[in-house]
Amino acid sequence: MAHGKAKLTPAGRLLLVERIEQQGWPPAHAAAMAGVSRATAYKWLTRWRSEGVAGLRDRSSRPLSMPTRTSPEREAAIVDLRRSMRRGPHLLAGRLDMAPSTVHAVLARHGLSRLSRMDRVTGDIIRYEREHPGELIHVDVKKLGRIPDGGGWRVHGREIGRPGHKRKNGYDYLHVAVDDHTRIAFVQAHADEKGPTCAAFLSDALAFFAELGIQVERVMTDNAKNYVLSRDFQAALGDRAHKRIRPYRPQTNGKVERFNRTLLDEWAYVRAYDTNTERLETLQPWVNDYNWQRAHSSLGNRPPVSRLPSTT
Repeated sequence: MAHGKAKLTPAGRLLLVERIEQQGWPPAHAAAMAGVSRATAYKWLTRWRSEGVAGLRDRSSRPLSMPTRTSPEREAAIVDLRRSMRRGPHLLAGRLDMAPSTVHAVLARHGLSRLSRMDRVTGDIIRYEREHPGELIHVDVKKLGRIPDGGGWRVHGREIGRPGHKRKNGYDYLHVAVDDHTRIAFVQAHADEKGPTCAAFLSDALAFFAELGIQVERVMTDNAKNYVLSRDFQAALGDRAHKRIRPYRPQTNGKVERFNRTLLDEWAYVRAYDTNTERLETLQPWVNDYNWQRAHSSLGNRPPVSRLPSTT
């Protein structure tokens, strides 16, 4: 892909060369018609003569040698310090007497630019992805405080003494299922997180994924009793494997944990709602947009639905 200011694409370069070589145009005239300099025209002509059509393709602008690049030994020191201290580039740069920008570049090259991607105990990068849809879905519950009628503190502020400022409104329990491969999500709001409720949610989630052609093979949850000890939930699993995360390792269920954070940032707290019902009414439209429209950096800036076999 040509850079943003390039006047010629590979097709335009080929046209330029053909005008000179096959149609007999003077290079200066062909260059003027293409809106480039005569030197540029000769550059593409030389490449075409020596390499053919392949020579007209874009090349990396990276230099052949980088004598000032950070040495491998220095990069190893940065990586080791990142894993041991779990601090940002500025603090690491102070320890190593280096520029923060250099430290950040090294961390990005090694996939350590975000602490959330590192295991809290080992410091290893947490990165895995199942090979096909349905191989594993992540299931979790996110507890969310209900909004009182007329709006909560996000509408009225936190001033003490206002009417209803101490009123308890209870919680909505957002049951979430995320497919590991596609990142397609299924969400329902319930009044509790008891075993029968979790079982009913799982049955609905399995039906939802089945409609998309996804046959679920494994279900991952934390070690909560409503999953592990509930006979209803175990019955809803059927013959599917139940994978439980290691104790005190919520990052193992990281894809649903990350989804929960996105859910709060882009739906629950994106604006001030006047009622709890108003917020819940926008939940399903937001989930639909998440699955079918919202771009994901981990999916090449494409929506989750793009990973379904029928859409690829």
